[in-house]
This record gives sequence, C-alpha cells and structure tokens, in this order.
Amino acid sequence: MAQRHNFPSICIALGFTQPELLLRYARQEVESGERFLEIRLDYLPVPEQGLKVVRTLLKESPDCTILATCRRHQNGGRFNGGVEEQMHLLEAAVEEGARAVDVEIETAETTIPVIEMLRSKCRVVISYHNYTGTPALDSVLRRLARVPADVYKIVTTARKPSDNMRVLNLARTHGRLPLVVLSMGESGFPTRVLSTLCGGLYTYAAPLATGGTAAGQVSAHALRHLYRCEKISRNAKIYGVIADPVCHSISPAVHNRAFQAKRLDAVYLPFLVHPGQLKDFFELADKLPVAGFSVTIPHKQKVLRYLDIVDPLARRIGAVNTVWRKAGKWRGANTDVPGIVEPLARHLRLAKSTILLVGNGGAARGAAFALTDAGAKLAIVGRNADRVRALSKACDAEPLSMEQVRARHFDALVHATPVGMFPKVNECIFPDAIPADVVFDMVYNPLETLLLKRARAQGKAVVTGMSMFLEQAVHQFEIWTGESAPRSVMERAGIEALSHCADGGNSK
Repeated sequence: MAQRHNFPSICIALGFTQPELLLRYARQEVESGERFLEIRLDYLPVPEQGLKVVRTLLKESPDCTILATCRRHQNGGRFNGGVEEQMHLLEAAVEEGARAVDVEIETAETTIPVIEMLRSKCRVVISYHNYTGTPALDSVLRRLARVPADVYKIVTTARKPSDNMRVLNLARTHGRLPLVVLSMGESGFPTRVLSTLCGGLYTYAAPLATGGTAAGQVSAHALRHLYRCEKISRNAKIYGVIADPVCHSISPAVHNRAFQAKRLDAVYLPFLVHPGQLKDFFELADKLPVAGFSVTIPHKQKVLRYLDIVDPLARRIGAVNTVWRKAGKWRGANTDVPGIVEPLARHLRLAKSTILLVGNGGAARGAAFALTDAGAKLAIVGRNADRVRALSKACDAEPLSMEQVRARHFDALVHATPVGMFPKVNECIFPDAIPADVVFDMVYNPLETLLLKRARAQGKAVVTGMSMFLEQAVHQFEIWTGESAPRSVMERAGIEALSHCADGGNSK
C-alpha cells in the first residue's frame, strides 16, 4: 500500500496544450513556493508528453506532490482515447512519480480492479463533475463511495447563491469521509475560499500567470494573501459584496487588507447575485452564516424588503449599501451618504453652497438626499427629464435642463453617472467649460477621469471617486467590526486593485 500523506491545502491546476508551456508554468509555481500541482495530461494533444514533464519536475523538485489527471472528453475532459488507454496513462504517470491520480466516476465504476491496483502505489481521487448545475448531492456521494478510494471529489456548477451552501454542507456533514468539494463558475467562487474551512481536504487554484482549468479559479497567491484561506479559522466572520456583475469589484481587496491589518478573523467575499436571486442569497447568508455585506448594482433598492431594521435616512433615500446582522436581525444603512458629504466638505462649506448634481439614477438619489440634508442648495440635471423632476421634488431640489446649466455657475458639481467609466474613458459629460469651482466625480475607474482632467486644466479643485469609495468603505468596516478602520491601508489596497484591474468596472 502506498504511503498515506496529507495533501497541501491548495492544488494548482495546470492544463496546457504544449508540454513546453506546461513545464514552464509548473516551474514558475514551484519557484513561487507551490508544492501541489495537478498535471492535466488530457490537455496535451499527445498526452504521453506530459509524462516527461512529471519526470522532469520531480527530478528538479522531489518534494512536490503531483496529481495526474487524464479526463475523457465524454466526462468533461479533453482525452479522446478509450478507458484502457486512459488508465494506462495514469499508471505511467505514477511510475514517473505522481503521488496521486484523479479518475472520474464514470471511468472508475468500470475499472475497479485497476483502481485497487493503483491504490497500492498512490492515492486515488474519484471525482464527480457536473457542468450544468448542482444536483442532489447525497445520492452523488453514495455513488462515489461505492468505489473504494482515498479521496472523493464533488465539483458542481453554482447557478444561484444557495448552491454554495449545499456544496459546503456536504463537507460539514460528512466529516469522516475524505472530501474535496467545490462549485464552478463565478457564482461558486465562495466555495473555493471556504471549502477547506468546512472540512474539505484541499481547494484548486489557477497558475499565477495565466487562467485555470475551470471557471471561477483564482491564483493560489490570491487565495493565500488576499482571502487568507489558510490563516482564517472555521469560526471566521464572513462578509462580502452582492452585485451583478461582481468580478471586478475592488471591495474584497480593500476589506480583506483591512481585516489583515487589524488582525481580525474575518474574510470578505464577492457574491454574484443575479436579479431575482436576493431571497436565495439571504438563505445562504442565514446558513453560512454571513455577518454583513455591501450592496451595489442592481440590489440597493430591492434589498430593503429583506431587512428587519433600516436607518431612517436610507429609508428616505430608498437605497441601502451596507447590511449587517445584530441580535438576529438584518439591519441596513447607506454609507454612500458620508462617502459623498465628507470628501466634499473638505473643499467647501456645504450649508447654503450651490451644488449641481448630474444624474438621476440610484447613485444620484443617494447624493441628492445627502447634499440637501447637509443644507446645500441643490440643482439636478440628467438625461431623463421625468426622473430628474421626480427626484428634485422628493428632495426639494431644482430640476434643470442641460441648456439651463450652461447659463449658470455653481460652487460644486457632483457627477453621478457612468459617463467616463472604464472602458469608455474618453467620454465626458462636459466637453467644454465646467460650470463649478469644485468637481466631484463619483466614477473611480479610472482614478482620474476625463472630467477630472479637464477640471484640473481649468483650475478647478477636484474630488476623486476613490475618495467616495474609501469613505463609504471605512464607514462599512466600522459598522461591521466596531473598530476604527485602517484608512491608509484601505486606500493603498484600493489603488493597487484598480491598477491591476484588466477589464475595469465601477461596482463596489
């Protein structure tokens, strides 16, 4: 019988169509400190070429644990050969030094004698993959357990937030079985961070320099250093952001860095919640349990119906961006308000100041109530005249057309539309003179929009969208934790996250 050793907690999934690339990226991971690598033989047009990669890697780094996989295309892989050839390749990988093999259940059920032989030489992982959804998992586990193995892996596709809970609960409730559990897709990302905390043996990550082999994979560096999956405990408080889309949010970078700076046992995750899935998310939040979360597009208004207590100003605005649980009740507030008022107040006295608000959507609504409550004389302009009039009436502001704006001048301008946001960075709502002395752009990606560049060129004082993002995030952190927020740490994290954001976005 092969020696039974514990797996490292993170496995790097390496799937490349050229052996040279496979070896190059494997070496990079080893050089960065990784010691658990999955070699996907089935990605190679000639899978036998992967055997030399295994041999070379283990000659160079004998302390590495290699998991060999050769999944057939009928079962979600890329190998076009028969079962006998598939098992022969896995046996050969073991002969080259692989310490484990992954065999999909469809193959394993028909090759139990070979599986038993392999178990005398290495650890055998029997895996189940569902690329369309998350079925009844107890029956899946019973099917897997009929084949003797060292590890049972169940990977599904999350279609809604609560699918994460079903997968994680499998590890929680079957702790005696050696399980690996994950959900694929952006909706399933939380399982990649939390699965080992819930009892899973290990999780999967993508190579640092390129994409992974399944939707939702991130690098081991992110799992370790951003989400701290190896340092937080099973009792860690879970926070997050709910949005659609959510993948480009910089909030995880900002809040996780803040938790780390304050040495809090907590983690902040992105939760993809499609329209119509809020109720399902609250089911997940109750059971996980989630201690608090940020709310952004498209849920700021609809989330109110699921809250027990709402701050009066947030109720008037009709939007919540911060939710937390206290005494068993869900509570909501809108920290966009200080995010707007406090940065602007550093440049002028808001009471009696004339301020032009550009926009008539959700962000503009929060800004309108915040500014009029601060005593500003507010005028509103936007593309939808009916919505501008309705918002102006609700907060006692003056509705204006763009033609009227050009004939006026204001102490400050607050821009609350997506114009100029990445990737359309060459757009600006004011192509010529900007009719205000202070210009506040709520867009924070890019850090300096075309509007702000033009404002600086015209000698205006400017307030960046990052100022607002940081202020609202600081207030969220303090509501959730009861501790003072590490403001400078959060600001650096936000700027760094934006600098690495390849595709942009302006969600929180």
